[in-house]
Amino acid sequence: MCGIFGYIKNQENNISDKTILKNLVLLSESRGKESSGIALINNNKIVVYKIPERGSALIKNSAYKNIVNNELKAPFAVIGHARLVTNGLMEDNINNQPVIKDGMVGIHNGIIVNDSNIWNKFPDLKKESDIDTEVLLALIRLREKSGLSLVEAIKSAFGEIEGTASIALLFNDYPYLLLATNNGSLYFFEYENTLIFASEEYILKSLIKKNNFKNKDPKIQRIEPNEGYLIHIKNLDKLKFSLAGVSLVNKIEQSENFLKIDDLSSYEKIGFKTPPSLITQISLPENFSTLDQSPIKFIKRCSRCILPQTMPFINFDETGICNYCHNYQKTKLRKESGLKKIILSSKRKSTKFDCVVPLSGGRDSSFALHFVKKVMGLNPIAYSYDWGMLTDLGRRNQARMCGKLGIEHILVSADIKKKRANIRKNVIAWLKKPNLGTIPLFMAGDKQYFYFANQLSKNIGNAPIIYAENPLEKTDFKSGFCGIPPVFGIDHVYNLGLKNKIKLGAYYFKEFTQNPSLINSSVFDTLSAYVSSYFIPHDYISLYLYKQWDEKEITTTLVNEYNWELAKDTKTSWRIGDGTAAFYNFIYYSVAGFTEADTFRSNQIREGVISREVALRLVSEENSPRYKSIKWYCDIIGIDFGNTLNKILAIPKLY
Repeated sequence: MCGIFGYIKNQENNISDKTILKNLVLLSESRGKESSGIALINNNKIVVYKIPERGSALIKNSAYKNIVNNELKAPFAVIGHARLVTNGLMEDNINNQPVIKDGMVGIHNGIIVNDSNIWNKFPDLKKESDIDTEVLLALIRLREKSGLSLVEAIKSAFGEIEGTASIALLFNDYPYLLLATNNGSLYFFEYENTLIFASEEYILKSLIKKNNFKNKDPKIQRIEPNEGYLIHIKNLDKLKFSLAGVSLVNKIEQSENFLKIDDLSSYEKIGFKTPPSLITQISLPENFSTLDQSPIKFIKRCSRCILPQTMPFINFDETGICNYCHNYQKTKLRKESGLKKIILSSKRKSTKFDCVVPLSGGRDSSFALHFVKKVMGLNPIAYSYDWGMLTDLGRRNQARMCGKLGIEHILVSADIKKKRANIRKNVIAWLKKPNLGTIPLFMAGDKQYFYFANQLSKNIGNAPIIYAENPLEKTDFKSGFCGIPPVFGIDHVYNLGLKNKIKLGAYYFKEFTQNPSLINSSVFDTLSAYVSSYFIPHDYISLYLYKQWDEKEITTTLVNEYNWELAKDTKTSWRIGDGTAAFYNFIYYSVAGFTEADTFRSNQIREGVISREVALRLVSEENSPRYKSIKWYCDIIGIDFGNTLNKILAIPKLY
């Protein structure tokens, strides 16, 4: 989930080490902006420095400058980390990377989802932080002390973990840099006695272009899934081995002396700023206002589907059937057998990947990754855009999928602090003048997802993008509350039509003039979201227009084959990785008496997948307010849970 990078240099050459390291820090920042750090090993010691700030702040720090000025002298190896926080609060610097453990200094991209189980399984291991990376390093030393060689100890440790792990390790007793990955998210190239590595091929391509390596045209190599290298720091000899199979590795050289690890980082805690994970128990106030759901039961609904009379632009005929049912066009599935041919025919020869699969960590995209890799036998690359509202559960499920399938995962991280601050401003402004039409402003920061998906496809040779949008998840009411009538027969919301797109933009402009509080730093996100949603290319191949969407098949496959994690505060598997969904659906439910679940289940009725009775039973559960998730949302953007609920509950009802 993070960015790791570094390089080894065993002889002086014409490369500017300061420039290379600076560019690696800045290029890797796209994968994580919440903390950063470096570690350097030379003949005398290992120096470590990390801060709970982004990489662009790290390189301005005096301690960083002292390291690069005084220690970057060949032979050396330097590793670095750009963190996207999952396990362990970044404000407690011990949870940031590089991690120091048992004479090793390591960096890790990914999530080890069974770290708690491993700590319990091996009680002799001493846990010193909350970061999952620590357990992998501890396991390597434990296995080595039990008599295994270093390579076999590394293989054994990887065999214990679930999730994704691409790592770089320095040792105080071995003159090697370890590079290893279980999902292929590691690349390197060699140039004049120097070996440089990073989490993405594109980062290295950009580095080559920036630093004029292109004249020598260094060849970038991928470390394949379940593959590792021990690279000798003094001569760059590489010992390649398998993490899963038999490895024939020559005797590993040990250092003559144990190197001192000099940690220059500060461990003064700077305060609790990040709310607890949804995986842990969220504590609710003893007394808080709850929604009285009883009046919702008496809202008039369509006699065929379950849409209520509060649905925008709804009307009923004399038999009680709504216009949405009368105008519905059943999904016409295309031949599944032709999908692989379409994907491969769209693929350019210049890319080694067959396609890009956007991965939210939700059920539909997770199953899509499984289907493309296991059923279709293709070689996909997974892509995620993390804007700060992806829950830890969603991130952990991403790691489960990519680790088990051995799939490279490209993650683009926004400036999460800034994004959450923008959400906070919009929610506070919205509460001053509540309007169901402007609720999508809360999600404006997410829509650059489309832009970065297109950029990734371009960066890896224009690989086709396999979109996992469920065609039954149409939410016409979101634009309906803006005065846009439903457009029947379209596959995607971004096919709204130019006239309606302009009308939608005019609606928001009017709302901004009537509620000036909405004019804040988030306006740039809003404009970007509008363009990304409606005006950039969306040339995607929709999986579920070829493969029948089957809720039972999807959930069963994910849980049984990947130990996919479900939420603790709801029985549904839908929207559980999205930190915003519980909040905005609570508003829709409180004010209008329905949510996304009602429109989704109504479409299933029209498709003949479920009965009306089953749909009513399902939405009764799915619409039940998820107060713990709402509390998490309020905490993470910095608003008061109780006051916010009271303001929402005071909004006049449409029923």
